[in-house]
Amino acid sequence: MFDIGFWELCMVGLVSLLVIGPEKLPKVARIAGFWLGKARHAVAVTKEEIKDELKADELRQLMKEQQAQLDAMTDGLNLNQRAEKFLDNKHDSNEK
Repeated sequence: MFDIGFWELCMVGLVSLLVIGPEKLPKVARIAGFWLGKARHAVAVTKEEIKDELKADELRQLMKEQQAQLDAMTDGLNLNQRAEKFLDNKHDSNEK
């Protein structure tokens, strides 16, 4: 994520030691680690939710495309009209 080398970390540690002091440094480091862990977890959860949403969107798009293809194939067959005609003939033959 960040390109931080060994010497940069040493410099941050030294400045932290001078500013915060040796008594409070372990507590501050634990608190910083805790919040960094929470931030990483939040980023991971957000990434997973975005990934799931993109996958769902792709599936919706695929379903629309397949429904359009199915509609195009069945429109030429006139299935509704044929079914209505069959049912009307069946109904008329039952009345006789």
